[in-house]
Amino acid sequence: MTDKFKFYSWSVSLYSGKARAYLIKQHIDFDDISPAEPHYDAVIRPAIGRWIIPVMETPNDEIVQDGVDIIDWFESRDMARLPAYPQTPRHLIASLIMEFFGGEGLLRPAMHYRWNFDEDNLDFILQQFGLFAMPQLAPEERRDMALHASGRMRKAAVMFGVTPDTMPHIEAAFEETMAEFDAHFAAQPYLLGGAPTIGDYGLFAALYAHLGRDPHPLAMMQNRAQMLFRWTERMRNPSSDMVEFIGRDESLLGDDHVPETLKTLLRRVASDYLPEIEAMIAMSNDWLAENQPAPDEVVGGESLGRGIGMCQFEWRGETLSVVVMPYRIFMLQRIQDAYDALDNTGRAEVDALLDETGLHRLITTRCHRRVERKNHREVWV
Repeated sequence: MTDKFKFYSWSVSLYSGKARAYLIKQHIDFDDISPAEPHYDAVIRPAIGRWIIPVMETPNDEIVQDGVDIIDWFESRDMARLPAYPQTPRHLIASLIMEFFGGEGLLRPAMHYRWNFDEDNLDFILQQFGLFAMPQLAPEERRDMALHASGRMRKAAVMFGVTPDTMPHIEAAFEETMAEFDAHFAAQPYLLGGAPTIGDYGLFAALYAHLGRDPHPLAMMQNRAQMLFRWTERMRNPSSDMVEFIGRDESLLGDDHVPETLKTLLRRVASDYLPEIEAMIAMSNDWLAENQPAPDEVVGGESLGRGIGMCQFEWRGETLSVVVMPYRIFMLQRIQDAYDALDNTGRAEVDALLDETGLHRLITTRCHRRVERKNHREVWV
């Protein structure tokens, strides 16, 4: 047994970034380990039933898979130096919404800017994927295998709605979103003041691993959104890293205050992601009525798939067809469960914020069945 936590991940992995930033900010003693290590195939993979990252192995040999589960493992044991979940109603709901948006709502630009700018990105991506996945091979072999594997990811981008017709709209929307994030982080070190919350960790997933690390979007961020780029640096630093915010300490904004710059970002969620959420839930409810999965049935079946079909919705004058992944229902439930747990006063305060930002349907758009995580998988309840 070792005193260190083992974190199986890749730096190129979107979902790994969320948990890694949390471990860094909490000053957790951990080692980043490639799943190419033999221990992963010998012990980790059989235990969780599939190849997936991130995975954490505790000093007591407990295995925890998924960024949410890793963060909640520490939060439930009061091991967080800086608790991820705010204690006030508006801060909590706003932070959970931004977590959802970062991990799921920004996947379209994340996939587009990674896989459709080969002139800037391809050499870097192939080197990095090969290095992390197959470090034991010679560089030329790693590159060839990474090039073959990248074809699957390019097809996945299409499943998330990245097509020649939608690319101009994805780029226009992301440039607008970058500017809105830049304005917010010019005024605040983190989403809600002087300490990161679950919203920061969720946003970091896409805004670093793909959009703040791959050469093309990184250059965009450095040239057009320097304060957003500074936030990505801050999220990788175990210190508060707020040198440009004189006098700020590691505390959240007082009086449950949600600044106007964050309200602008919440409106962005309403315009750019809420239509997809509504289409996803409508399709899922139709699918559930037709298929009626048994309680605790694994989402996607034993084939290890995570999608159940496709849904369509209108966005910026285009009809998008995207994969429906019930993991997103699980993430949406986190917002809805937190809202349901509020008292009447807290709900009224959150209602006012959601009405102001066009997001109230995020609370009322509900799946007829719950999705929960059991034994490292999503299951229907």
